[in-house]
Amino acid sequence: MEIKPLTGAIGAELFGVDIAGGFTDSTIGDIRGALLKYHVIFLRDQKITPEQQIDFAKQFGPISKTPVYQTLKEYPQIMPVVKEANEKDIIGDTWHTDETYQQTPPLGSILYAREVPEVGGDTLWSNLYLAYDGLSDGLKEQLASLKAIHSNDFLSKNAKARNATRSTKLQEGVGRIDSIHPVVRTHEESGRKCLFVNRPFTYAFAGMSREESLPLLDYLYKESIKPEKTCRFRWKKGSLAFWDNRCTMHYAINDYPGQRREMHRITIQGTEPT
Repeated sequence: MEIKPLTGAIGAELFGVDIAGGFTDSTIGDIRGALLKYHVIFLRDQKITPEQQIDFAKQFGPISKTPVYQTLKEYPQIMPVVKEANEKDIIGDTWHTDETYQQTPPLGSILYAREVPEVGGDTLWSNLYLAYDGLSDGLKEQLASLKAIHSNDFLSKNAKARNATRSTKLQEGVGRIDSIHPVVRTHEESGRKCLFVNRPFTYAFAGMSREESLPLLDYLYKESIKPEKTCRFRWKKGSLAFWDNRCTMHYAINDYPGQRREMHRITIQGTEPT
């Protein structure tokens, strides 16, 4: 397996891996090692079935079914992420970490490109280790004891309206899900500290109002997405991305009007952040 870093901050392309052709324990170990080192990894030219994507994901842990989005009827492990050519709205077009409103947010997500626009539809990722490392010692000390409330409220309360303009459908009738997590998370495998807040799902610091929390949260968000802490990936049909949801954020770019895009996402069960 050959590895080529995408930027100096985050991301790498892996060559010599054929998911459809099968994989050894050694290959899975190498992929896991690359994920821990580069935080998001990319494989090109993968011709895989839904069953093969599911089997690949299971090599890294139990699959976690999304609690808010609809999944494929035949494959409930897979969440289809679809924008039809006549639609304007997509999901994921804001910097976020997947499903942090869950008590045990996903370890990671595996996204496979089944149909992509000729131009546009790239995805950005940011390195939340670097976001934390760049803070002053004084701010790190302030954040060390803080926890934050994460919520799916903006999705659940707007499900019907969002579904009216998007092919990626929310489950209607899902109630509010709240969880409290540390603002600075210690990654259970690397032992490194990273920021663990994101704009759509972090509601406020625990014990503080949203109004009181937003100035500092906004500062942390801005620090997290500086260009030198990010990478950008241009999709092709058959591309697969696997990111560590514990130490990254990502952003789907909506710049392909009149073109169709279909992706299949699987999330892997994580642990409670500490």
